[in-house]
Amino acid sequence: MKPEVATVPRRPRLGFAGVGWIGLNRLRAVATADCADIVCITDVNAASATRAVAALGATPAKADARLVRSFEELLEEDLDGVVIATPSGLHARQTIDALERGRAVFCQKPLARTAAETAATLATARRRDRLLAVDFCYRTVAGVPELVRLARAGVIGEIFAADLVFHNAYGPDKSWFYDLAQSGGGCVMDLGIHLVDLLLLVVNDTPSGAVRSRLYTGGRLLTQPATELEDHALAEIDFATGTTARLTCSWRLSAGQDAVIGAAFYGTRGALALQNVGGSFYEFSVTHCEGTRRRILASGPDDWGGRAVNSWVAQLNAAPGFDAAALHLQSVSDVIDAIYGRQ
Repeated sequence: MKPEVATVPRRPRLGFAGVGWIGLNRLRAVATADCADIVCITDVNAASATRAVAALGATPAKADARLVRSFEELLEEDLDGVVIATPSGLHARQTIDALERGRAVFCQKPLARTAAETAATLATARRRDRLLAVDFCYRTVAGVPELVRLARAGVIGEIFAADLVFHNAYGPDKSWFYDLAQSGGGCVMDLGIHLVDLLLLVVNDTPSGAVRSRLYTGGRLLTQPATELEDHALAEIDFATGTTARLTCSWRLSAGQDAVIGAAFYGTRGALALQNVGGSFYEFSVTHCEGTRRRILASGPDDWGGRAVNSWVAQLNAAPGFDAAALHLQSVSDVIDAIYGRQ
């Protein structure tokens, strides 16, 4: 009788669409972790695509990665998953096309420009039974998972208020960000969406009360639904539990530093907070406060940028089917639509 031979699943085979700064960062994270084979790469910018292939060097993840001319050609390859970091206006269509071809998808935020596009994308992922995730990378910063756990465990009591802020003193450097059809929105879609994701993750609920917002461009108040790109936004989000969240985000604000990023959650027995350090986009401190006492959950340099994509790769290898956790993406998109006055 022959001994049983264990079947070892093959390493996930991935294609990367869009390898600008973010896409290249995610590609390097996968290559460094050596958790998948990078089969092919495409980008409308030939220089970016060539640079991405060169960045792989002789890493095991390379697997003879080659350039392909288009997203359509990329989908012709034998792939298990696709990492999408193209302009936002392409995300929903490309994600749906990849899902229809049986590929799992890891997409840069936003998944889509509107709640309706998000619903169509999620419906495809569920029907095709494919894993779908979005790169809400701030939830992977050291200390944030513990912040979420403590909040949900009731350690700070009932959360009744939250203050969330993301000011980028520079604004995007790509022209498509300033085209509403391609971006889907301004600083809310670019920055505020991360804050909404964190808010819903921590509060563990979806708003059932009012969402009030004021959007500005160049200091001028915009009418809603917005038909121009905002560079400053204020929003209040109410929950049926009585929680009210205040959210502010902007591009090119005179903040006196590169960035102001924070998320504070106030409960009846304490508070939890994430705050960037010294104006950094990358270094954070996470704290648990009770009265005047402060306990640091995490602080200092932290290489968190690639954690989300590598977590997706691990899940793709273990359970490539649809994950109901993706339904959270609809809740995020619904809030963004409400901020823009689309509901």
